[in-house]
Amino acid sequence: MTELLTPRKTELSWAVELPPEMAEVLGVPEGSLIVLHAKGGSVETEILPPPSPELKESARRIHEKYKETFEELKRLGD
Repeated sequence: MTELLTPRKTELSWAVELPPEMAEVLGVPEGSLIVLHAKGGSVETEILPPPSPELKESARRIHEKYKETFEELKRLGD
């Protein structure tokens, strides 16, 4: 692993895209995410597959449709 991965924090979880080498070793599709959950003094993991092309397109359309609303929510701190 040659690059630094920056996790995205959500509540008590962090999501990190698996590097291609790790995805290959684990036998999961490239672009998968590993989610780390803090629970009871330990860390649990979950691997999520990459989004399908249909899901990506749907998310893009929703983002474009509500772009101004999302920008305002971000400005207000959600």
